[in-house]
Order: sequence, then structure tokens, then C-alpha cells
Amino acid sequence: MAITRWDPFRGVLVLQNRRMNSILQDFNRGQGESDTLTTAAFAPPVDVYENEHKVVLKIEVPGMQQDDFDIRVENNTLTVRGERKFETEEKEENFHRIERRYGSFYRAFTVPNTVETESVQATYDAGVLKIELQKRAEARPKQIKVAVGGNKPIEAPKVESKPAA
Repeated sequence: MAITRWDPFRGVLVLQNRRMNSILQDFNRGQGESDTLTTAAFAPPVDVYENEHKVVLKIEVPGMQQDDFDIRVENNTLTVRGERKFETEEKEENFHRIERRYGSFYRAFTVPNTVETESVQATYDAGVLKIELQKRAEARPKQIKVAVGGNKPIEAPKVESKPAA
């Protein structure tokens, strides 16, 4: 069992930082930023990871349709725009609480030079938008054989192809 030092002011600092961030975001919205940033109602959470073959982004945007997304790659920047529309089928006076975010969103990500920007794939399933960016062949890791004791590395035998008769 690990011993953790108790800090009585940690909770206060966390709340203060969240409130300060909220105030600064509200202040920035009124300072003449571009329309895409000022009209954004929410920023969906994104997971970004990579393996040896690709870079993958998973964006949580439930309740949207495939046509609600605009995905572009320009000048090493991947931009994802969309809009989640408020369901007006229900009368507003019946709502006791509305906590889900609605409106437009805009996210931009810098794409590394190791990514092939012409082969971007996007799928949408169960409320998650998945964008896959394939890495260039020269950026993929290569396995190097190690020679032991000054011997040359063992290579696979070459197969000669015979012309068809």
C-alpha cells in the first residue's frame, strides 16, 4: 500500500484552474477570433494514437449522421468540422435539464510529415468517428539483422523465376 501525502488545498486549486480556464475561454470568444472558433458550441473529446503503420484519431460524437462531418487535409493540417443539431421533436418546456452539447464543432490537428495525406480513411460507428492516416513506406520501421561473432547475417535463399513456356 502506497502512502500518499494529503494536500488540503489541492481541490481548491483544481476548481480555481477550471474556473480560470472557463473565464479565459469566454473572454477569447468575444475578442474577434475567426467565425469557426467563435461559433463552436463544443469540442468533442479525441484520442490520438499511432502504431508502425498508421496514425489513428477517434472522436466521440454520438447522435450524428455520416453527412454531418466535413473532414479535410490541407497543408499538413487535418480539420474536422461538424454540427450536432438539437432535436426539436420534443417541446422545450418538458425538459428539466439539458446537459448534452449541441451546435457546431471544429477541431484541427497538425499532421506529421511521415503520414501519406492522400490515403486518409474515415469511418463512423457507434458514435465514434475514426480517422486513419497511413504512414509513408519510408517512415515505417525496418528490422535490421544482427551478425553474431563477426559472421555475416544469414539471408533467405533467393528463388529464381523461370520464364513461362
